Amino acid sequence: MNEAYDVIVVGGGAAGLSGAVTLARARRSVLVVDAGEPRNAPSGHVHGYLGREGTPPAELIAAGRTELAGYGGEFAQGRVTGAAKDGEGFTVTVADASGRTAEVRARRLLVTTGLVDELPDVPGLAERFGKDVLHCPYCHGWEVRDGRIGVLATGPVAWHHAELWRQWSERVIVLRHGVDAPDAELAERLAARGIHVADGPVAAVETDGDGLTGVRLASGETVPLDALVVATGMTARAELLESLGLRAVPVEYGGQVVGSRVPADPNGATDVAGVWIAGNVADPTAQVVVSAAAGLRAGAMINADLAAAETRDAVAAYRELGRTHFEQDAWEDRYRARPALWSGRPNPQLVAEVAALAPGRALDVGSGEGADAIWLAERGWRVTGTDISTVALARAAEHARAAGAELAERITWSHADLRATPPPAGSYDLVSAQFMHLPTEPRRALFAALAQAVAPGGTLLIVGHHPRDKRDGGGPGVFLDMMYTPEEVAASLPPEQWHVHTETRGREAVNPEGERITLHDAVVLAKRRQSDALSALSEQSLRLSD
Repeated sequence: MNEAYDVIVVGGGAAGLSGAVTLARARRSVLVVDAGEPRNAPSGHVHGYLGREGTPPAELIAAGRTELAGYGGEFAQGRVTGAAKDGEGFTVTVADASGRTAEVRARRLLVTTGLVDELPDVPGLAERFGKDVLHCPYCHGWEVRDGRIGVLATGPVAWHHAELWRQWSERVIVLRHGVDAPDAELAERLAARGIHVADGPVAAVETDGDGLTGVRLASGETVPLDALVVATGMTARAELLESLGLRAVPVEYGGQVVGSRVPADPNGATDVAGVWIAGNVADPTAQVVVSAAAGLRAGAMINADLAAAETRDAVAAYRELGRTHFEQDAWEDRYRARPALWSGRPNPQLVAEVAALAPGRALDVGSGEGADAIWLAERGWRVTGTDISTVALARAAEHARAAGAELAERITWSHADLRATPPPAGSYDLVSAQFMHLPTEPRRALFAALAQAVAPGGTLLIVGHHPRDKRDGGGPGVFLDMMYTPEEVAASLPPEQWHVHTETRGREAVNPEGERITLHDAVVLAKRRQSDALSALSEQSLRLSD
């Protein structure tokens, strides 16, 4: 066993294994702990399970364990002796056959401990239970059809059982074992169906060693039978659940208590957060196929619950990231952690789009260690390089000085958070924002402020990681909603004010594993139109030239 799992399943019958396989297929870490006490162990075959009709119970369980292992689930033979809430999860104590114990953690529990069939105290009866001493017509009726069927009447529900078993045989006899004789109305119903009644009580079950031959009454009379039907007391194995604060409640039928169960909703969720149940511990009448279906449903609901919790945690972490990750302290720590955070080369889309432009006044947004600003200054631009990190700006200034005093004089380094103090409107012939990835609303506000900073006739260049790389399973470590398409950015630039070109460009890169990959950049190149008067004059000149 490992130290922790998403889910621990207590009980490895049809319900438990079905739930565990469902969870393992959902890529959850699952441990099934089973004490090896299946309710249907005395039965020779499973019935009513579509596609598995007649399968021996042990064979069905073995197949389920194999399926579980195939999906990465784990199985342990042992007994869960205790479970306790531990934060949002549970600490579970597991004992092996020798009594040695180990503690493991689980985020959720699925308890499928089943029930215990409590049999009437009749000599010889327990030895034949599950063979020719039977309790369920849908489980065994076909196998004893047309035989001599006795119904051991230990309570009022026996009269209903007699009428039900009559469907499988015309030779049904009720053996009164502590119940009153039927009243006139009931006697009429039994007579109409040809169901006999014998006065008891039953003293013993008679066998020939290999099978049931009948029952012996207290009077000494022997009633020959091929099968004996009993109503068991179906008591939920609820000790573990009771230790978690869940109580079993009585199950009644026809005014008679026939067993107990632990309450849960239709999906198996209990009143204790994080605990689900399935199978006979929740539904004493559930056959194997019903228990398996309940386990599947509970497993699916547990996975959904875990997914919801993971989403809540992710949202909380994301909000915390948004609150801290883009602030000065975080960027200072990031730069201090490494001697160089970036490659030292100018961004390729800046080089591609700006190389042919006449130099003027440029704003380099998020200058980092200065590569873009230095490249612009080398081409004659007077550059204002801004960044939120003083460590980054100190490195950038040092790199600029190393490139030459004349170049360094063309760059002004500005420590600023442009979200709080946007650049002056209309002040720059070029505004370049390379890979400014912020949460959606702050990013849109910043890009709007950057657009306002462009002078008439000037250029706005925005480049970022395209979300298609995330969609295709690669891309940088940037949250999806912090990425953008060029069309999304262009939509915020009014066409009467801007001439906009958008493009998605691929470029070669190397991933952390050293593999060559193609990344895609969202490129927005926008030219701010001149004033309306100049635009009208320009359009008139174009018409005259035509």
